[in-house]
Amino acid sequence: MGRQVVVQIVAGLAVALLVFASGETRAADNAAVKEKAEVCTGCHGENGISQTENIPSLAAEPDQFIQWQLVFFRSGARRNEQMQPIADQITNEDIRSLGAYFAALAPPPKTADDNPDLSQKGAQAAVGRRCASCHTDSYAGTKAVARLAGQREEYLVKALHDYKSGARSGGAGAAMADVAYPLSDEEIEALAHYLAHL
Repeated sequence: MGRQVVVQIVAGLAVALLVFASGETRAADNAAVKEKAEVCTGCHGENGISQTENIPSLAAEPDQFIQWQLVFFRSGARRNEQMQPIADQITNEDIRSLGAYFAALAPPPKTADDNPDLSQKGAQAAVGRRCASCHTDSYAGTKAVARLAGQREEYLVKALHDYKSGARSGGAGAAMADVAYPLSDEEIEALAHYLAHL
């Protein structure tokens, strides 16, 4: 066996060991991220699907959107009594890992629309306020823009009222305040109903 063949075999074994080791590292990393995400489960639900009123689902929210919200909570640009102690403890690496983790989860399942007339009014409000221009045509969000499709209805109502009143800031606060301010309470209810049932 020539020296070149031996070098190739050794190089091949080294690559195989690196791949195997990186696979083990990824599995360990995934376990560590899942453990970190368990803290979120108490409020945001199993697999990121909230069962709690006024607490948003995180499943399938865009990676960058989740990261930015965690940064806003940590910096104090967004305030929430439950989130603050958690956000104060997380590192930049945690933020990146949690963003990727929740973005990879399946979105909340579609629920039956119990008020199609209200949804139709909501769809008209969404067109009138050009919601799709940022949140995409499917309202699945993108990059640092939130997924709205399938989000909890009462949470969407709260978020729109918070943007309208100026209670919520950070990120696209100015753009969202501009969208939400002219909406009537009826339009907010309709819009939230429509988006929650997509």
